[in-house]
Amino acid sequence: MSTNSLIVVIVVAAVVVLALTALLWTLSRRRHHLRERFGPEYERTVEEQGDKRSAERDLRAREERHDRLDIKELSPDRRQQYADEWAGVQQQFVDRPEGSVAGADELVTRLMGELGYPTEGYENQLRDLSVEHGRTLEEYRAAHAAKVRSDAGQATTEELRGAMVHYRTLFEELLADQRSR
Repeated sequence: MSTNSLIVVIVVAAVVVLALTALLWTLSRRRHHLRERFGPEYERTVEEQGDKRSAERDLRAREERHDRLDIKELSPDRRQQYADEWAGVQQQFVDRPEGSVAGADELVTRLMGELGYPTEGYENQLRDLSVEHGRTLEEYRAAHAAKVRSDAGQATTEELRGAMVHYRTLFEELLADQRSR
């Protein structure tokens, strides 16, 4: 093999290695970005989808949908009104735990709607919230599950108390996001 041919082979091999390295680095960064952005929701989606590629495709689709949403900022007065409503819902818990949980669910859904999140369908709410609130999504799932059991007359007072704590976590995060915008 001539020296020129050997140089060409080495250069081509080096370019291929650099291209593969760049590709792997890019894929690693994307995966890291999705893990950071979605938190525990990343692993949950991988488990549900059965493989990382499908899960990451799903998570990127959620990001794209979220980017098209018109998320609004609430005025300080409106945030205070929501905080006051939350206090009222919590005060009802002692006398009417089931009604208080239903009120918390309704209030969180109303807040989501006013912020610009679509509120049709629980599964769609989860998908939309997962982009910015992936770390508190399990709280919302637990609260919703308790509410569903409550609607069927099957929830204990302790489960309802837990639901209120879970709803409060998401509620406070949604309002806190408004203060940081």
